[in-house]
Amino acid sequence: MKVLTYTSITKPGFLLSHPELSTLSFHFTPFKSRTWIQILDKKKNGLMTRICCSVSERMYASLTSADSSLMKSAATHSNRKRERTPSLYGRPSLLEMKNERIANRARVYEFLRSVGIVPDELDGLELPVTVDVMRERLDFLHKLGLTIEDINNYPLVLGCSVKKNMIPVLDYLGKLGVRKSTFTEFLRRYPQVLHSSVVVDLQPVVRYLQGMDIKPNDIPRVLEKYPEVLGFKLEGTMSTSVAYLVGAGVARREIGGVLTRYPEILGMRVGRVIKPFMEYLESIGIPRLAVARLIERRPHILGFVLEDRVKPNVDILLEFGVRKEFLASVVAQYPEIIGIELKPKLLSQQCLFSSNIDVGPEDFGRVVEKMPQVVSLSQAPLLKHVDFLKDCGFSLQHVKKMVVSCPQLLALNLDIMKMSFNYFQMEMGRDLDDLVAFPAFFTYGLDSTIRPRHQMVAKRGLKCSLAWLLNCSDEKFKERMEYDSIDMEEMEMEASFDMKTLLEPREESYSEDDEDSDDEYM
Repeated sequence: MKVLTYTSITKPGFLLSHPELSTLSFHFTPFKSRTWIQILDKKKNGLMTRICCSVSERMYASLTSADSSLMKSAATHSNRKRERTPSLYGRPSLLEMKNERIANRARVYEFLRSVGIVPDELDGLELPVTVDVMRERLDFLHKLGLTIEDINNYPLVLGCSVKKNMIPVLDYLGKLGVRKSTFTEFLRRYPQVLHSSVVVDLQPVVRYLQGMDIKPNDIPRVLEKYPEVLGFKLEGTMSTSVAYLVGAGVARREIGGVLTRYPEILGMRVGRVIKPFMEYLESIGIPRLAVARLIERRPHILGFVLEDRVKPNVDILLEFGVRKEFLASVVAQYPEIIGIELKPKLLSQQCLFSSNIDVGPEDFGRVVEKMPQVVSLSQAPLLKHVDFLKDCGFSLQHVKKMVVSCPQLLALNLDIMKMSFNYFQMEMGRDLDDLVAFPAFFTYGLDSTIRPRHQMVAKRGLKCSLAWLLNCSDEKFKERMEYDSIDMEEMEMEASFDMKTLLEPREESYSEDDEDSDDEYM
């Protein structure tokens, strides 16, 4: 029994030394093989110790081979992992991105300073990340005519993208009819328009202007005159200023023309500008409705600064001999007189009248009352008219009297005056004293008034003064032709400005050409 047992022991030993058996034993069931060896170890310590060692070595070799394979696989995986790291986790950190932005902005600032632009106000504004993009933006602004000085006046324009902001806005303005030649001045006055949205900001304002009876063809001119209107809120200053003017007497049908000629009204505050201005003109004697008519004819007078210009000019008129009761007449005849730099002009004209016509300070005040435009009369035309009167045979004293009585003589067309004077001498056969007494003769049309009336009077054999002949309407003259005798009181009438002419309803809209009606005095 023992021998058989021993034989059975040596046989497994032989088998255990077999490579395939060893491999199978330790590869598939290492736990069972080891347990079985430990049991044999108890029966035969010496032999089984060697067997265990042999098994252990093979197990170690097998494990070592496996571990080596695993380590190589892990190393390969680690290497591959390290190779893939840049694509998965290689993005810069927030701090790195922040530092990069700071560096880019510093380069852009350096470029702007190099071309003369002060970038101090650009902090917090989104700017191009590269110098090339900023250079492209600057080049586009230069092509529009803006200088470095213009950009420094509003550096925030550098935050506008050429493609997203500038081109869409400029294209829209061009389609409206705003002339490209005006773009430079347009952007100098209102560069903020480049920040605007065409749909959200610009189109609603244009529709509002059209709703104020501004003709579509006039919209571009309105925008060119007052580009700031594109930044106003529709329900703010624009609506209240228009509503107040209509309530004050400006005809609703005239609003479109008023705004076309002076769109700055849309930006005026009622309480600070329009209302105090109108009330002051009322206080010097101009009826409220007459003020409204003046605004219809000369809307730009609302731009005269009340405290800094209007009130001081009224005081200056009084200082130069204009009587208080005539202030309303002076302003109504020539509203611009309260908006110009008046005192130097009055001093110059007073000196001119004194040295050439011998008109004293008091008489000069009468001249201004009757023709306030005289403050803008140029020296050369004045002297030509004075020489003409002298050539007609009037003495200097006669010229003085005629000018003080009818200063309009100094602003009439000389050719027409010559024809009227020739008719006076050749056909009417009157003395020069008649003209001295009624110099306004030269202000009437020769063919429309003087000749037909003279012929009617001559046919009836009447003797009358020039004033009785001319200083009345056509209807009144027909009545006079029915008189058996001449009314002496009517002969003494003197032409003067009638405030009621401003209160008469207007038959047609006032045209822009009327604004230049005073050019003859320049």
